[in-house]
Amino acid sequence: MIDKAFDRIARAIELALAVAFIMAVVLNFTNVMGRYLLGISFLASDEVQVFIMVGVTFLGAAVVTRRNQHLRMDVLVQLMPEGARIVLRVIEQMLLIALAGFVITQSFFYARQMLRIGRASDMAGVPMWIPHGAVSLGFALIAIVTAWRLITIARRSPKAGADDKAAS
Repeated sequence: MIDKAFDRIARAIELALAVAFIMAVVLNFTNVMGRYLLGISFLASDEVQVFIMVGVTFLGAAVVTRRNQHLRMDVLVQLMPEGARIVLRVIEQMLLIALAGFVITQSFFYARQMLRIGRASDMAGVPMWIPHGAVSLGFALIAIVTAWRLITIARRSPKAGADDKAAS
């Protein structure tokens, strides 16, 4: 049941990011056409496109984590016995949680500071806590998914074994 909920959330994030990416492309196209055909430029468009890409990057990383589709060099891992692969998988998940925890704390406090001082982007006026908060949210989702994966590995459920084989 939890896996299905994670899959639904990942799909919703993926669809929202696809729409955001299409909006960035349309914004870029509109800006280029305006610049070359009409001699006008939308000054905030580049800034907004960067913020969209920040969201796509960090929220998309959570989807990649859920689907276990990170790039990895696992040639040697495939040659290891099953027990060693499980130990390595647990260590990998624990390191990912530690890294995510570090990034969450740093980005959350920075985003909170941006919110507290009311900082907005120079051209578009986007509150700066939003793009910085996307970093925190993305890594928080990564930490949650990874913690759940650790729990499933600890329970030695069939799903954890399937995830390990899918990663190989």
